[in-house]
Amino acid sequence: PIIACWMGETQVLAARNALEEAGIPALGMPEAAVELYNHISAHYQNQKLLLQTPEGAANPARQEIEGARTLIDAMLLEGHKALSEMASKALLHAFRIPVTPTVVARTPTESLLLAEQIGFPVAMKIDSPDIVRKSEAGGVRLNIGSAPTVRNAFEEILATVRAKYPQARLNGISIEPYLARRNGRELMIRIMRDPVFGPVITFGPGGNDVEVFGDRAVALPPLNHVLAQDLIRATHASLLLGEFRGMPPVSMAALEEVLLNISEMVCELPWIQELDLNPLIVDEHGAIAADARILIADTPAGADRYAHMAIHPYPSHLIQEWALADGQVITIRPIRPEDAEMEQDFIKRLSDESKHFRFMDSLRELTQAMLVRFTQIDYDREMALIATIPGDKRKEKQIGVARYVRHADGESAEFALVVADEWQKHGMGRKLMSQLIDIARQKGYRTMVGDVLAINSRMLNLVSRLGFSIHPHPDDPAVKRVVRPLRD
Repeated sequence: PIIACWMGETQVLAARNALEEAGIPALGMPEAAVELYNHISAHYQNQKLLLQTPEGAANPARQEIEGARTLIDAMLLEGHKALSEMASKALLHAFRIPVTPTVVARTPTESLLLAEQIGFPVAMKIDSPDIVRKSEAGGVRLNIGSAPTVRNAFEEILATVRAKYPQARLNGISIEPYLARRNGRELMIRIMRDPVFGPVITFGPGGNDVEVFGDRAVALPPLNHVLAQDLIRATHASLLLGEFRGMPPVSMAALEEVLLNISEMVCELPWIQELDLNPLIVDEHGAIAADARILIADTPAGADRYAHMAIHPYPSHLIQEWALADGQVITIRPIRPEDAEMEQDFIKRLSDESKHFRFMDSLRELTQAMLVRFTQIDYDREMALIATIPGDKRKEKQIGVARYVRHADGESAEFALVVADEWQKHGMGRKLMSQLIDIARQKGYRTMVGDVLAINSRMLNLVSRLGFSIHPHPDDPAVKRVVRPLRD
């Protein structure tokens, strides 16, 4: 883009008008031109980020995640909303987030035994559901290197905290290894639940002065590597993560992995209301959470898997493989933005008759607007399942697609289906539609509807076998309206 800056009034007015008539912005001050350029740059960056489709959990039913859900259920059953540091770290560990092992001592003697088992030096912190800022409460002692010091620290912490917060519930003193990482940088990752946007991830520098500097970047989960890198770069703290004052650069891969695992955690555990990792210590060897705090709450019964999210992650749990009688394996999965080229090639390969039945028009290929609309979908309000087989150069080849879009009433969805000509009469349409109907039913829709050309006898026979009733179209005698209830 060209941006002009012509300072002045009368002498440059004609030139400025000529530029504006030609569609070239002509600004009066260089600051405004720089700001406009910044907005353009941000727009292009945001457009790239919108194309990102983060994965959901690769295997959301695995044992670790089920264990995390069981722990949350047990805590809520006992009336706990603020998890202890030990319980918080157990949840983090279930999602492959490195944490320092933590145990809780309830007596001075118990603290001595646990410190000896962990090994010196240790860190000791107050364990209380009522105290958020442990350091400000006088509830933290670091780098404790001997048994006598452990006993003294235990009694000092309890006395100090009780004096400042006499009403606070005190579970004991948590003991963990003291992390002395020479090249470590302290960072903070925080999750807050916004009433409109749901979980929001905040990233920035950590430590006791985190509130003072206000250096934070914010993102909506789910994240992928591109979005995690963008979140890190958006903070001034990112400048300290490279080579700095003789320290080697930190392991960015480890930091990104923590952000991705935190993102997966809030996607899969809708009970989480707040999460605070501070400090998260990162150096050239990796990342580890030294302290953690999690608040949980009940969720509505029967809620959709990702109802708490503003942006639904890629529904990888819907991917399945279907083996034909001849051994051919077909993958059925939700569509992605990066499938645009494959979708266009699929439409081009359709016969004129199949294109006419699908689009009710003499379409040769998808326009760019249609391609974006078909591949960049909101998984909350619509779904597009594609069937693929291995193609040339290890690429997938699309052989069918079934999709629905939610109607404005929020209770019904309109479907469309098309199968590659050479794959018709293989049960492909029935398989795609059956899975699509199941997804729509799970979403809570009452009805699925569609418009089918009256001359498309194969589609009418298929939907009839799937339980659709066939009716005259209210506006076009050449079209039939097919309807299927999704609830008993």
